[in-house]
Amino acid sequence: MKKVRIPVYLQIVIGMSAGILAGIIALQAGGESLVIHWIKPWGKVFIRLLQLVAIPLVFISLVKGVAGLSDISRFSRIGLKTVVLYLATTVFAVLLGLTLVTVVKPGRFVDSAKTAALEEGYRLKVGEMMQSQQEKDGPLRFLDEIVPDNIFSALSDNRRMLQIIFFALLLGVAALGVGREKAEPVMKLLHSLDAIVLKMIGYVIRLAPFGVLALMAGLVVDFSGDIGIFSALATYAATVVAGLLLLMLGFYPLLVRLFTRLPVKKFFKEIYPVQLVAFTTSSSAATLPVTMDTAQNRLGVSEEVTSFVMPIGATVNMDGTSCFQAISVVFIAQVLGLNLGIEQLLVIVLMTTISSIGTPSIPSGSYVVMTMVLTAVGIPAEGMALILGVDRPLDMLRTSVNVTGDITVASIVDKDNS
Repeated sequence: MKKVRIPVYLQIVIGMSAGILAGIIALQAGGESLVIHWIKPWGKVFIRLLQLVAIPLVFISLVKGVAGLSDISRFSRIGLKTVVLYLATTVFAVLLGLTLVTVVKPGRFVDSAKTAALEEGYRLKVGEMMQSQQEKDGPLRFLDEIVPDNIFSALSDNRRMLQIIFFALLLGVAALGVGREKAEPVMKLLHSLDAIVLKMIGYVIRLAPFGVLALMAGLVVDFSGDIGIFSALATYAATVVAGLLLLMLGFYPLLVRLFTRLPVKKFFKEIYPVQLVAFTTSSSAATLPVTMDTAQNRLGVSEEVTSFVMPIGATVNMDGTSCFQAISVVFIAQVLGLNLGIEQLLVIVLMTTISSIGTPSIPSGSYVVMTMVLTAVGIPAEGMALILGVDRPLDMLRTSVNVTGDITVASIVDKDNS
C-alpha cells in the first residue's frame, strides 16, 4: 500500500489549527500553566533553530553571490545594470510593503490591553535593545553599527546581522578581486557548506508543524482566546496579497511598457506558465529552467542576457519576498504593541533589501531570514508564529512575483544591450 505523504504546508496548517484548539481547551480547562511551561517552550526551540542557521545561510549566500559575479569582466555593462535594477525593484517592493502595512494597520484589530500585556511580558527580553535604539544621537547613528571591529564577535550575535552582511560583501568582493584560480578552494568550500546549510534548513522546516502548534497554543493563552487576533491575521494576509498583486499587475507592467519593446499583453501571455510553475513549486530555483526557456525562446531575450541575468535573479531578486517581509515585520510589531521609529524602519529597508540576496530560493526559505530581521529591530522572533499558519499560499504567490521580476529585469537589460 502506497504511503500518503502530507505536504509540509498542510502539516503547518494542521499544526496551527491543533495549536489553536489546544490553547482554547487549556483556557476552558484552566490549564494555562501547562501550555506556558510544557508546550510553549518547544515553540521557542523551533525559533532558536531558525535563528541558528540564519547567520551561516546569509553569510555563505552573500559571499557566493558576489564572488559568483566573476563573469562580470566580460559582461561589465550587463552586470552593473542587472544589479542596479534588481536592487531598485527590491527597494520599491520594501517601501510598498511598509506603506501598505502602515496605512492598513492590520495589527489594530487586536485588543490594546492584550498587546500592552504582551509588550510587558517581552520587555525583559528585548528591553535593552529597544532602549539603545531609542537613545538616538543622530539620524545616521545606525551607520556606526554596520562596520564590525571583530567579525567573530558579530557572528555570535544575530542582532548584529548588518555587520555580518558588510563583512560577507567585503569578502565576496575580495574573492572576486584575487581571481577565480586563487579563490577556487574557498568557493568550493562555500558551495559545500551551502548545500549542508540548506539540508539543515530542510530538517528544521520539518519541525515547523510542531513548532507552530506549540507557539500558537502559547499565543492563544497569551491572548486569552481573543478572536481579534484572527481578524488581524486575515487583514494581514489581505494586505500581503494586495502588495504582491500591485507589484505583479501594476509595477512590472509599467516597467515593461516604459523600458522594453514588448507589448504588456504578450509579456504576460508568455510568462503565465512560468508564474504557474513558480506558484505550485514555491521555489525560484526549481522554476529557473522554465524561466530561462520562456525568456529566451518566447520573449526573444538573448542567450547572453538570459544565461547571466536569470541565475543571478533566482538568488538575489526577491521582490515578492521583500514586500512580504516588510509587511510581516511591522504587522508583528503592531500586534505586540511595539512602536517602530524612523531609524528602525530604515534598518528594515536596508536589511530586507540586502538580505534578500541570502534568502534561499526554496519553499518557506524566508522563515530563516525573517528571524534575523525581527531580531535586528528588537522584535521577539517568537511573534513569527502569528503568520506561519497562513504563509503557504502567500509563499506561492510571492514566488510568482519573484520570477515575474526576474523576467522583467532580463527584458529591460536585453533591450538596452541590443
